[in-house]
Amino acid sequence: MSLKKINQLFNFEKGVLQSSKCIEGEYDFITAATDWKTHNEYSHDSEALIFAAAASGSLGRTHYVKGKFISSDLCFILTPKEPEKLPVDLKFYHIIFNLYKNEIVAATKAGTSKEAIGLKVFGEYELPYFDLSIQQKVKAEFGKAEALKKELFDEYTYQLTQLENLNQAILQEAVQGKLVAQDPKDEPASELLKRIKVEKAKSGKKEKPLPPIKPEEIPFEIPENWVWCRLGEMSINRDGERKPISQAERNGRKKIYDYYGASGVIDKIDGYTHEGELLLIGEDGANLVTRSTPIAFFAKGQFWVNNHAHVLDTVDRITLDYLCAYINSIDLKPFVTGGFQPKLSQGNLNIIPVPLPPLSEQKRIVAEIEKQFAKTKQLKEHIIANQQATEQLLKALLHQAFEVN
Repeated sequence: MSLKKINQLFNFEKGVLQSSKCIEGEYDFITAATDWKTHNEYSHDSEALIFAAAASGSLGRTHYVKGKFISSDLCFILTPKEPEKLPVDLKFYHIIFNLYKNEIVAATKAGTSKEAIGLKVFGEYELPYFDLSIQQKVKAEFGKAEALKKELFDEYTYQLTQLENLNQAILQEAVQGKLVAQDPKDEPASELLKRIKVEKAKSGKKEKPLPPIKPEEIPFEIPENWVWCRLGEMSINRDGERKPISQAERNGRKKIYDYYGASGVIDKIDGYTHEGELLLIGEDGANLVTRSTPIAFFAKGQFWVNNHAHVLDTVDRITLDYLCAYINSIDLKPFVTGGFQPKLSQGNLNIIPVPLPPLSEQKRIVAEIEKQFAKTKQLKEHIIANQQATEQLLKALLHQAFEVN
């Protein structure tokens, strides 16, 4: 093995097409991004490597391509320079470029706000060079390792999905009265609901009467000492508020309070609208349908909630924990309006049917959920650690194989 400059091994040139001028067609259009696009014309019909040279987020990413293609003007196109004298296997060097991506970028990039790599400095960078037979052997072994990695990562993904399904099953068992045992000594939930209504009336907030729950709205049976009610009957629900001033006006002010949106903290702000510990429920966004993250979550301390989230409070703090579990366990689609812009209005939020357990049982339910979730969290962390260890091991083995003494 020896070291060779990139300009000794490859001819390289900049791509010619700006992304904004791309016209969908039958030929590959290769950019700095992970996914390729298409174009109606091609500039090359060959085997090549495409190196991202001027896209800060993807700087150093390298693609392998074979056939008719055109490349972004943010990339370099590399083809073998002297195949007779210095033969190169492009799939092997695809491995090399991606393996040494960080080192190549660190040694060749320039600029601060917009980092880029120039043709000249790129050509001077040295790569390890092996006989063609070794290149091909390593390429074959790497292919086996990548196949094993994919198999392992598919298994990790499956395990993580199963854990998410298990968490959802825990919540569903909990809100159906199947996670903990009922105690006949518990005060019936009907009495709790009466107290909640009395306390709500003291708040002075005027609310429209909610319609009685129809039999067809009840999705499952509940224990005898539970009761079905609408969410608006058992909680005090408010909409969040827009920022009081523009971003430009806020610049320079001390931002010390969390600013919440539909999916959690999105900024810091110099004021707050709420304090304590309250339940937030996303008001709009695709997450209402996809549920990629929890719909309901808690905000603590002093904070501002924007108009993309609902703010909920209850008479008994433990009921807020139970409500959080319930909202995250159900399908909200029947209460969500809009197609491309899903929305859960205040009115629709209030009419959601909720199975209300006795307060003592709510405490047992919440405690058991926390106990079960602690176990699934440990399992998730173990799976992610295995995933990271697998990735690092493969990288270490490859670096060791190509180490220059």
